[in-house]
Amino acid sequence: MRQRVVRVAVAAVLVALVLLAGPLAVVVQRSFFEEERGALERTALAATVAVGPEFTTGDAVELPRPRPGGRLGVYDLSMRLRAGAGGQTGDAVTRRATGGKVARGNSGPDLVVAVPVVSAERVIGVVRASVPARSVWNRVLWAWALLLGVTLFALITAVLVARRQARALSAPVEALSRTAGEIADGDLGARAGPCGISELDQLARTQNTMVERLTQLLSRERDFSANASHQLRTALTGLQLGLEAGQELPPAADLRPVVREALERARHLEETVEEVLRLARPDTAEQHPVPRERLVRVLDRAQSRWHGVLAAAGRRLELRPSPGTESFDVPGRTTGQILDILLDNALRHGRGTTVVTVREAAGAVAIDVADEGTLALDPGAVFARGSTTGPGTGIGLAVAKELAEAAGGRLSVRASAPATFTLLLPGPEG
Repeated sequence: MRQRVVRVAVAAVLVALVLLAGPLAVVVQRSFFEEERGALERTALAATVAVGPEFTTGDAVELPRPRPGGRLGVYDLSMRLRAGAGGQTGDAVTRRATGGKVARGNSGPDLVVAVPVVSAERVIGVVRASVPARSVWNRVLWAWALLLGVTLFALITAVLVARRQARALSAPVEALSRTAGEIADGDLGARAGPCGISELDQLARTQNTMVERLTQLLSRERDFSANASHQLRTALTGLQLGLEAGQELPPAADLRPVVREALERARHLEETVEEVLRLARPDTAEQHPVPRERLVRVLDRAQSRWHGVLAAAGRRLELRPSPGTESFDVPGRTTGQILDILLDNALRHGRGTTVVTVREAAGAVAIDVADEGTLALDPGAVFARGSTTGPGTGIGLAVAKELAEAAGGRLSVRASAPATFTLLLPGPEG
């Protein structure tokens, strides 16, 4: 790019210089010759003052000094040289001046100006002034050399300025290219900075916006994969355990309870998939609102899923709804997913009895999930992805917080000892 900018700039300057210097050289030549002819004419006119009518009878004539390197002479009407220097016989330019007008022209290698000498309104002779054209051409060539030097200086200056401007223009483009290369190599944190050129700054902003959107898209895709893996693991494990328990029953046993439990687990698995997909598309949450249902039904299903799991680990699960909260409407699937995460977290990282307390809070409902353990992490970092004190992935609580915010609620740490999480959900019109 730099070479191209330099070539374009130099070509433009070169064309401008040629278009300017060519006519200027012609003007210089003509002006020098016209100036010399004017000087010759002034010299000849000055000489006519010194020529009187007596010069035709042989009187001496005192002529002024001729031009440097030139000659000055007086001719009679018969074209004979009577005084000064010049050819012994007048030339064609001298003969034209006998007509009463100043004559200009060339005679061999000389520039010639002839001025008639008038006395009593009658031409009585001619003053001829001449100078070698070579002397004028020498001055013209020196002027052309000076013009060529100025042109070359301007061209060199244009090359230097063009190279500097090319560096100034190409540096931001190269920086954009390097940034794009870093992004292509996987550094999604690379961003293009401003350079002061409005068009390139706009390009940099567009590129940064594109990278931001790509980063958000890739982050959403990664989060979706992690969320799906985390959320589906528990549901699939429960379904698998239920089916394995049914397989151990004797052939004559009634399998309908096992089938009903498997269907319930499958339904919950479907709800989990829908919630994970909805969380991956937060912009479509308003077009696909989560159905609301009674909180008591959500709590009953959560108890049926986790009572046996906690009991198998020697733990108890208690539900303590406050009066009047059973009929509270909540986003069913979302609330169930958050409760699953909180109860799974209590199973893995807590101890003792797990208590789920439901209370009313100024038109909203607050669900406290507490166990007898102690929160080891700082409350400000407990919802960060990857934060964990055990073998877990550290994703669950981050997903629970995102689900709560997507439903218009809030999930927070109420206490560290005993470890207590509070889910606050707005009412139907909250």
